[in-house]
Amino acid sequence: MKDRALITGASRGIGAAIARALAAAGHPVIVNYQSNHAAAEQVASEIVQAGGQAELCGFDVRDATATRSALDRLLQDERPIGVCVNNAGIAHDAPFPGMSLADWESVTRTTLDGFFNVTQPLIMPMVRRKRGRIVNIASVSGVIGNRGQTNYSAAKAGLIGATRSLAQELAKRRVTVNAVAPGLIDTDMLKDAPVEEMLKVIPMKRLGRAAEVASLVRFLVSDEAEYITGQVIGINGGLV
Repeated sequence: MKDRALITGASRGIGAAIARALAAAGHPVIVNYQSNHAAAEQVASEIVQAGGQAELCGFDVRDATATRSALDRLLQDERPIGVCVNNAGIAHDAPFPGMSLADWESVTRTTLDGFFNVTQPLIMPMVRRKRGRIVNIASVSGVIGNRGQTNYSAAKAGLIGATRSLAQELAKRRVTVNAVAPGLIDTDMLKDAPVEEMLKVIPMKRLGRAAEVASLVRFLVSDEAEYITGQVIGINGGLV
């Protein structure tokens, strides 16, 4: 049986698509969510109905104590967690002069503190096994920036830096660390966005699909991607 895979923020959107894709690839998946238990339960139910394995684990990635407690319980299972997908993230867009401290901290803490709180406790078990896959969901905003998203761009750029550094630390232990940087993906995060205007700057003239991002993540955690580490792979329809 393949290693268990923990996906944070997996109750909807890209995270839910990743959970479904990894379950279809044979990984027992751990569906993390912050507060929407019903949505997470629906994702897990769909996975089980399709013949996969899924369990729920609710915790706020910003809360170091709660996250560590949840991970300690998960690590008591004899089945190793060999895949970690740091997908949890939020956006609170605003022009920087009008951005509140709360908007800054909520975004940066979810992405950066969340990365540390979730990943750090899982590293040594992977190192001891000399096997592991860590995939961080960044963003095109973290690569090129975006107006009104200084907090989000900073958080995602920080996640990219963490990806590259950690990859160097863990490479000799056969633990890979990569980032996926989606462009404009058709999820709830774009429900109030001016999509028609956005399409004008995308060479492919369409939004990406969550399932397309999930397919890339599925490859990166596979045996075929064993020699890929420290990379930031864009999936953006030619936007950059």
